[in-house]
Amino acid sequence: MELIAERGRRVSVDELNTGKLLAHARRQADKRKFDDILIVDVDAHHQETEHQREFMEFLENDVLKQQIMQGFLKGRGSIMPNMTGNQDMGGRVTRYPLRSSEKTDAGKIRDVELGHRWMDALSVDYSCLFPTQLLAVGMLTDYELEAELCWAYNRWLTEKVVPGSNGRFYTMLALPFSDPEACMRQIETFGDRKGVTGFMVTSVRNLPVHHNSYMKVYRAIEERGLSLAFHSGINPGEPFFKSLNRFATVHALGFTFYNILHLTNWVANGLCERFAKLPVIWIESGLAWLPFLMQRLDHEQMMRPSEFPLLKKRLSDYMRDMYYASQPMEVTDPRGLQCTFEMINAETQLLYSSDYPHWDFDVPSVIWDLPFLSVKAKHNILGGTASRLFKLPPRNEKQRANLAKYGNS
Repeated sequence: MELIAERGRRVSVDELNTGKLLAHARRQADKRKFDDILIVDVDAHHQETEHQREFMEFLENDVLKQQIMQGFLKGRGSIMPNMTGNQDMGGRVTRYPLRSSEKTDAGKIRDVELGHRWMDALSVDYSCLFPTQLLAVGMLTDYELEAELCWAYNRWLTEKVVPGSNGRFYTMLALPFSDPEACMRQIETFGDRKGVTGFMVTSVRNLPVHHNSYMKVYRAIEERGLSLAFHSGINPGEPFFKSLNRFATVHALGFTFYNILHLTNWVANGLCERFAKLPVIWIESGLAWLPFLMQRLDHEQMMRPSEFPLLKKRLSDYMRDMYYASQPMEVTDPRGLQCTFEMINAETQLLYSSDYPHWDFDVPSVIWDLPFLSVKAKHNILGGTASRLFKLPPRNEKQRANLAKYGNS
């Protein structure tokens, strides 16, 4: 029997199977009959660094490609900055170095097979696939490298991974946001590919989202009927966070900070009015910051209305028209969580996300077991709203019947 070290003990490779690791989640799903409910995950990840050599083949700059490939041969590994911090000590799933030990069938796309295993365990029907280390692309100072990496990854994802998923993977492709012209090229190239429901800005960056150079980018996405997502992250090197001495505190503040920054610029500069038909989604920053920001911005607007000439309603009302991913959902104060749900119109604007396989991922029962939600709200948050937003059909007749009964018209 093949053994491997895992958290100080020796385990068999068979124990590292995703299905076994998520056995409790599967039992939970069976108990709640989740297979009869359409569940759409708007934020899940794969470890794309396991396939760097594959998608780097799509780099268009031959000099850059040679440099990176030579780096692999010399054992330099990933070229992306480290934005993960010191999180290796904890977690509810096997950490990434052990993931490579899990066996998959020969001739099948490894990412697809591993993805279907965790989706089946959680009873997730569709999953929006995002990268992990590539979320740090906004920290690169070389804008050409940012554009090249996004191009190579997006080609690999749309040509190799998504087509092999039997329609269960969809994606919002990463934009090289530092270069608006490069963004336009990727929208025009990939916008109509199967499984592409929109585009994503990696929020760990400080560029102003309201700059005029981005207006054509937003219009191009809106005209295609696609969505725009801002996926947050952390940056331990951010000057604001250098005085923090715990990974947990950087994690708590970092994932909210960047989305707070970009959302504030978005609503304050009238982009909700200029792009009224563009669905905007804020991902992986939790929910607890939203009541604070709503009240704070409304107060400033009331005191200084002349600074918001493009707005026709309160800033918080524009925020209620946006969409929010649920993870990581702060559940320590049920009354506070219920108030947050009411303030953001969660029944129609909240989208379930697992963030699997990251250490703080949420299973669907995190939504389903909330006592203050109606059955209709549970169905919409878990999948109904995302189904309409991304045009994802139910996968069986019971899901279809439940969606017709409880979904929004």
